[in-house]
Amino acid sequence: MGLVPQHLYSAFFRPGVARMRRKVLGNNQGKGESMSLAAFLRHDAERFPGKTAIYYENTEITYGQLDLEVDHLTNGLLGLGLKHQEMVALMLSNSPDFVRSFFGITRAGGVVVPLNPFYKGEEITYILNDASVVFLVTSPALLPLIQSVWGDIPSLRQVIITEGGKAENIVPLKQLLGQSGDPVDTAVKPGDIAACLFTSGTTGRPKGALLSHGNLIFDVQAATSRIEFRPEDRHLCVLPMFHSFALTASVLCPFYTGGSMAILPHFSSGLVLEEIRSKKLTVFCGIPSMYAAMLPALENINSDDLQSLRLFVSGGAPMPVEIMQKFERKYRITILEGDGPTETSPVSYANPPCLRKIGSVGPPLEGVRVSILDENEMRLPVDEIGEICIQGPNVMQGYLNQPEATAEAMKGGWFHTGDLGKVDQDGYVYIVDRKKDMIIVGGLNVYPREVEECLYKHPKVAEVAVIGAPDDLHGEIPVVIIVLKPGESTDSKEFILYCRKFLANYKCPRRVVFAESLPLTATGKVDKKKLRKEYGTVRAGNHLW
Repeated sequence: MGLVPQHLYSAFFRPGVARMRRKVLGNNQGKGESMSLAAFLRHDAERFPGKTAIYYENTEITYGQLDLEVDHLTNGLLGLGLKHQEMVALMLSNSPDFVRSFFGITRAGGVVVPLNPFYKGEEITYILNDASVVFLVTSPALLPLIQSVWGDIPSLRQVIITEGGKAENIVPLKQLLGQSGDPVDTAVKPGDIAACLFTSGTTGRPKGALLSHGNLIFDVQAATSRIEFRPEDRHLCVLPMFHSFALTASVLCPFYTGGSMAILPHFSSGLVLEEIRSKKLTVFCGIPSMYAAMLPALENINSDDLQSLRLFVSGGAPMPVEIMQKFERKYRITILEGDGPTETSPVSYANPPCLRKIGSVGPPLEGVRVSILDENEMRLPVDEIGEICIQGPNVMQGYLNQPEATAEAMKGGWFHTGDLGKVDQDGYVYIVDRKKDMIIVGGLNVYPREVEECLYKHPKVAEVAVIGAPDDLHGEIPVVIIVLKPGESTDSKEFILYCRKFLANYKCPRRVVFAESLPLTATGKVDKKKLRKEYGTVRAGNHLW
């Protein structure tokens, strides 16, 4: 009850991909790097050294060149004194330097700590201290910010900058890439930590999820098998590389299959469409807000320019059904939705190309188990809503320096995602909402996503978000924040009455706010924490249904 039937796994497993993945790691069995993420790159460089691994601006980097650069960087990091499992932060925008540094650090046996380049001083100080970071790789533009807080970070020994000259405790990345030496083959075990990814910290301070080489390798293999990435694919990486979705789906998966990746430093509809056209890209991974932003840009696009595309993948947040259907009608390519929290590497479920269900994030990946639990940790039957909990080799090793938070998240041996959802009779997972976002109106549960899906069908609505606000009579009420389409005008009453046509009265908004745009987090999700702070703190009076 609530578990995905094991017999379903075989329906989604691709033997051809399985043979490929055994081949990828099989050549290195018994060697120190047999279970290192950097083994992907090494194997690809041996198979086809002249194949383009990275397209960036007007340059192309081959697998052979990239693997050599990573070896030099690894030797350079070891020469600086990097010890096994010490932590190195990456504070970079999307670039080949991020890729080089990630593989160089993991090949040396270090732990990568990706940081959002838009973090402020206090956020940087907290994370670097929590992780006891010894080196930081960043750009010259961010160096003044780092120097302003360096005195508060006793563990930080040196900063590596992507451009510029050497100074006290500052090392140019070019110097490390110029290191010579034999190919590095450090002994990395499956249980060794590869990355410490800090969660967004929607409640309290951010927590560092410790992901091992084994966690990430399993997830890359299983995601590749499910979504059917191919060696001939050309992926677009425009998602921020510091985020777990981009790291697995847009960086590691291409290198695992021996595909190519085109890197864009930031998202722009025009840039994305031109990159797809000019480089004949085949795979686009994005978050729902990217798909929504690309819809208007399609009006003037010649469909022949995008014929190379074969896969759209969405994750990071639930995709509104209305946006998905509009996008697919224009592009005529199916969007495969998947998802999973950072703590599960992060892909835990994804739709297969052959059996996609709209509104679902798909069945669990092969080898991953999902259970829907109630507040008493009891399993719920098919189609009943509870907390989505996960078991599998992709689940993190724990939170850095937080044993109590780890124990709470892993109650009963299941990772508790904080997502409310259900599983249907075919084993497909549906995410209803975040547990913390649920609104309780007069003792009845209201899921913001249900109200949002309703309002997305209104012809005047461009974007919408629903939050809860305190209410004297009902405890909480739904508050809707709406961004209207250009040129539209209306009043609150229109949307309240619209919702009442389709939803029970207690689910309908009691207050409507109009905004020019919705605030987004660094990873492109609607920032409901900010919305609650701005619009959800005013206590409402009595309301009549």
